[in-house]
Order: sequence, then C-alpha cells, then structure tokens
Amino acid sequence: MSTGYWLGVDLGGTKILSGLFDAEMKLVARSKQPTAAEGGPSAVIGRLVQGIEALLKEAGVELQQVRGMCIGVPGQVEIGTTRVRYAPNLDWREVDIRPLLPAHWTWPLIVENDVRMGTYGEFTYGAARGSRHVLGVFVGTGVGGGLIIDGKLYTGFNGNAGEFGNLVVHWRQGTILEHIAGRKFMMKRAKDILDDAPKRVRKEWKGIDLAHVRSSQLAEFYQRDDPVAVQLVDDAARALGAAIGGVVNFLNPEVIVIGGGVTTALGDSFIERIWEIARRYTLPYAADGVRCVMAALGDDAGIIGSAAYAQAQVSMISAADVA
Repeated sequence: MSTGYWLGVDLGGTKILSGLFDAEMKLVARSKQPTAAEGGPSAVIGRLVQGIEALLKEAGVELQQVRGMCIGVPGQVEIGTTRVRYAPNLDWREVDIRPLLPAHWTWPLIVENDVRMGTYGEFTYGAARGSRHVLGVFVGTGVGGGLIIDGKLYTGFNGNAGEFGNLVVHWRQGTILEHIAGRKFMMKRAKDILDDAPKRVRKEWKGIDLAHVRSSQLAEFYQRDDPVAVQLVDDAARALGAAIGGVVNFLNPEVIVIGGGVTTALGDSFIERIWEIARRYTLPYAADGVRCVMAALGDDAGIIGSAAYAQAQVSMISAADVA
C-alpha cells in the first residue's frame, strides 16, 4: 500500500469539490467553491487552488506529503496530458490546466473526464465494488457515462470512450439520449408540452422558472402524477432503457450503476423502470446475472474516483520504474 496523501477534484459547471484522502482512501478533508466559469479558466483554477490550500492547511498536510492529484472535468480531455479539449459547461476549449497551477505543486497531475471518474469511484469504493465489467450512467443536468472493462477504466483509442449521453436514439431527427433524459433538455421539452397542455396543468407550473428547475422539484411533480412530469420522466426512462439494453448486448457489463441528481431524486423506482425497459431490448441470456443498481457514493463519487485513479496510475508508474 502506498503512503502519503492523494487529491481528488470534481470540477463541475457550478461547483468545485476537492477531497484530500489518505493512502487507504479515507477522506481527510474536503472543500467546496463556486465554479463561476464566466470568469475564465485562470479564475476557476485560482478558486480550485484556494480550496486545496485550505484543506491541506485544515488537515495539517505539507505539500511534499501529497503523492498525486486527479481533476475530473465535464468535457473531453487529451489523454496523457493535462489539457481539456472541450468543456461546454465551462466554455473551455484547449485549456491546459498544469500551467495554471502553482509551480511549487510538483506532484503528478492527471486530468480526466468527470463522469468517468464518478464511474471509477463507484467501481473502486461504491455500488460496483468487486465487479470487473461496469457501465456507469449519470443522469443530471446532462447524461454522461463511463466504462470499466476487465477491471480497468476504458478510455478508447483517443480518449473519448463512454460518452453515453451522445448515443443517437432517434436517427431521423438526430436526437441524442441527453436531449431526452438530461434535466436541462427535459425542461426545454416541458415548455413545448405546457404550451399544448390543459389550463389546469399550466396553472400548476405557473411562476416556475423552467430554466432553473431542480431535480428535486421535478421529482415532486412526478410523485404528484403531474402529466407533464410523468411524460418527461417516462420518456427519459424509455430512452435510457433502450440505450442500456443496447450496451448490454454489445459490451455485456456485469453491473450497471446509475447515478446523478435526477436519478437520486426519482429514486429506486426510476432505476427499476429503466431496467424493465432495458430487458425488452436485450438478447436471450445477455442480461442473466447482470445487476442494475443505484450509485452509492452520491456527490462524493467524483472526488473519490479521482483520488483513487490518481493513486492507481501513479503507483503503477512507480512500480514500472522500479521494475
């Protein structure tokens, strides 16, 4: 077991979560800052640095005790570098994070996709622990995914594997999964549905800013059998189920972990509905023994996965150097 401390960062569109972990991946300290992406990459990374410096001070950990850090970002990354190729929620293109960090932070840095890191967290310490073939699906503002194949994070030929939300579900219209199941796009569709809805239904939604509806609000409407919410959630479950069924046929995962804000708010019944639909699309025997479960780590999946991935990668490199 390696010694020292590991940093895991989940750099999201609205908030930055940072965690300091010991060698056994126990959380020692954490921090949270607003992303405020409109200030640009330097300002965002500046807040990230402030948060990490604060948690290191809180834990009494010196810089030289840190063995490595991984930052999960909401977008495409250039594998093997610290460059973010494209992160639409941050409005970043071709941003190299390493030069924006303090020069005296000399520890190894990994930059990865945030949902892949959430999947890795569930694989190492969450709902998929002990499994070797995992599909992670996170349904929140958008829809993202991650893959563990034969016990290893799968990033693909050029680092773009796992973009589950970009699977095309209606080829004639070019509609991708995220446009049906992501909360941001659900609310755009809600406006169209409400335009044609009866007056009594429109009255229920009066005064609600659709652009800022939270997952918990959507779940409340759904639990009240509001026809708009029921249609949105059922469409999302059908699209997710069809896509997951296809992945089961194609990759045959052992465990499907579904997380994210929308999933958490809607609860186990949402996952059960997704899996019920997925089974309609799987080949005979393909889904035998396959489990579809709720993510277990909540908001900490990203920081746990990032820290664990940093530990695994740095330890692997160190072992290779010794050999």
